[in-house]
Amino acid sequence: MAQYREHRFRSSCGRLELFARDYPGDKPGAPALLLMHGLTRNSADFEPMAAWLAGAYRLIVPDTRGRGLSDYDPDPANYRPDVYAADMFALLDDLDIVQAGLIGTSMGGLIAMTMASFAATSGRGDRIGPIVINDIGPVIEVEGLARIADYAGDTPVFPDWAAAAAACAKNNRSAFPGFEEDDWMAFARRTCHETERGVVFAYDPAIAAPMTAESAQAAAAADLWPVWPALDGHPLLVVRGTLTDLLSAETVTEMGRRHVGPFAHVEVPGRGHAPLLNEPEVRKAVGAFLAEHYPA
Repeated sequence: MAQYREHRFRSSCGRLELFARDYPGDKPGAPALLLMHGLTRNSADFEPMAAWLAGAYRLIVPDTRGRGLSDYDPDPANYRPDVYAADMFALLDDLDIVQAGLIGTSMGGLIAMTMASFAATSGRGDRIGPIVINDIGPVIEVEGLARIADYAGDTPVFPDWAAAAAACAKNNRSAFPGFEEDDWMAFARRTCHETERGVVFAYDPAIAAPMTAESAQAAAAADLWPVWPALDGHPLLVVRGTLTDLLSAETVTEMGRRHVGPFAHVEVPGRGHAPLLNEPEVRKAVGAFLAEHYPA
């Protein structure tokens, strides 16, 4: 596993202590990449990617508020992309990082879009480098949101890691049909943590308070295209699992048609929502994308 430093910082509101992994890079001044996880995940979700990407780049991998080692927010209304985006700028400021490329999985991709919008509105678009969006877009398929709503926010206590791995397999088997027992155990170790009560998912159950079947339909119907022009000028790579139920191929095509600037996308066979970002197709695509637009 790539080695990182633990970094703790204050949230944008100043009330919470948040956590991030800081993989320093092999050379002083290595370009920074901010890696942002999905709804029920945490910084450990990027361990597969860090295993091959750390070193050439400085990787900053936070636990968003309510996840992992970051404080839980007493007000669940703050669990939303604009608040997370403000926290991400607070993190970059705390580390004196002037510019960062963004890599966002699912909810992390929405945070990346929001950060680009904030930066453009403030006249600081240069704070954001190239952007990689993993399996999310301005149109979110209702089937995928309903599936996530079905399990997000559950608070089971597992008696051991084997039971936790079985639960992870139950919730995610359709996205990773080739996974075996060892894969699911590794997945559980990245998704859960051990407490005095037993093994639990490493997030505040309140993050899913808005995730009902009705809200999933409303979110799917929401028009996020007005935010999309904020990404203009930024080189953009979209990663999509061929089995995903959250991002359609038609949406990816439209993302490319509407984007002003370099655009590429990669399809990851045998993956649903969301690719782990260590797949050979992803390594090749991301490596070429960064080499061209954000060289180390």
